[in-house]
Amino acid sequence: MKVPHIPLYVRVIIAVALGALLGVVVGKGEIVFGVTTGDLGAIGLLVIRMLKMLAVPLVLFAVLDAIARTNVSVKQGLRLLAICLVNVSVAFTIGLALMNTIRPGESWRGHIQEFAGLTHEQMKKAPEGTTLSPIDNLQKWIPESVAQPFEENNVIAIVLLAILAGAAIRRVRSDAEKADDDGESKRAINAVIDGIAGGYKVLMRMLTWVVEIVPYGVFCVVAMTIGKAGFETFGVLAGFLGVILLGFVIHALGYYPLMAWIVGRKSPRVFFGRGGNAIITGLSMNSSLATMPITLKSLDAMGVSTESARLSACIGTNFNNDGITLYEAMAAVFLAQALGYDLSFGAQITIVLAALMAGVGIAGVPEAGLIVLPLVLHAAGLPEQVVGALIPLIFTVDWILARCRSAVNVMADMLVAILLDRWARVRGEIPLP
Repeated sequence: MKVPHIPLYVRVIIAVALGALLGVVVGKGEIVFGVTTGDLGAIGLLVIRMLKMLAVPLVLFAVLDAIARTNVSVKQGLRLLAICLVNVSVAFTIGLALMNTIRPGESWRGHIQEFAGLTHEQMKKAPEGTTLSPIDNLQKWIPESVAQPFEENNVIAIVLLAILAGAAIRRVRSDAEKADDDGESKRAINAVIDGIAGGYKVLMRMLTWVVEIVPYGVFCVVAMTIGKAGFETFGVLAGFLGVILLGFVIHALGYYPLMAWIVGRKSPRVFFGRGGNAIITGLSMNSSLATMPITLKSLDAMGVSTESARLSACIGTNFNNDGITLYEAMAAVFLAQALGYDLSFGAQITIVLAALMAGVGIAGVPEAGLIVLPLVLHAAGLPEQVVGALIPLIFTVDWILARCRSAVNVMADMLVAILLDRWARVRGEIPLP
């Protein structure tokens, strides 16, 4: 008899309950054979290190694969990117405005040292962030060697490298297709593209295995934290969860239908009524990529052209990750506030860029927001101990946020398709209805 597979979020909830129970019963004392909840916490943090280890090459191969296999004209590509940039800029504006106005991270202040085990000297060291000087920023984003971004987990530099390499691969493939030879050049570049696709699949398989052990890491860290600080940990998580959900609601239920109505000429009744199946499917399946067939059907029901729908849902989904990027930036600012850091505008821009670039090409990655969060927090300059100790605590509510992120990403796919379609119709490329 085949044992039914338990969804990840259910296993995380079970891990939280069991970890909290163990923390209450044992506290800081010995569990068995000299093992304490502190020792369990150290073991749980290894899961975060494994995720961080895989996140860097995964982002590289995801971007390379997306660029190498995308076949769109320059005009279509520029339109797609322009709309995506406007959408994500609004998302970041909403997110950062909420974080800087409500400042929910301050509810953790005074407790975070105990959660993360930081010394007073480590707490005094603020993140370096960045400045508004383009030269200073470029010096940080353009590495001195190819290996440097991987050694430092510099996600911005890694994505820039991937974009450069992906553009070169496309040009070489184009030149090979035009060349009048025996096809050797074409076979060589196709082998490179197939190698990238194969590497991406291998990394995805490795990642799947690591994600499967995340509940055990959550169990260990929750046991350690409850053993140290009690249940007040979950009280402060409520503020974190609430403000991020508020950001999702404003962006997804306010901005998206408004843009679809005013610019795309699709009323909220059409947007939510005919797109409801895709939104609910994304919410339940926790994947905008897996929702793609339903998204295409919903867009067809709205009267969006097939070309615009496919460009957005099949290709643009690699860039329409408003939910992930909004979450990453808000989480980084939240933890910085909890540490008492007064992030400059330049430092927050660095976080925004890191979140934006980390979200490129990972629409099909399971638990994508959870996986690239350590890279974004590293870009924010947060202490390594904080990143390792607090991310498992965030995992306890991430199963809720993950589904909301996916629903937001599906709505982003639909809005981009609607706007692309309207753009093409206004320019006479598609007949007006």
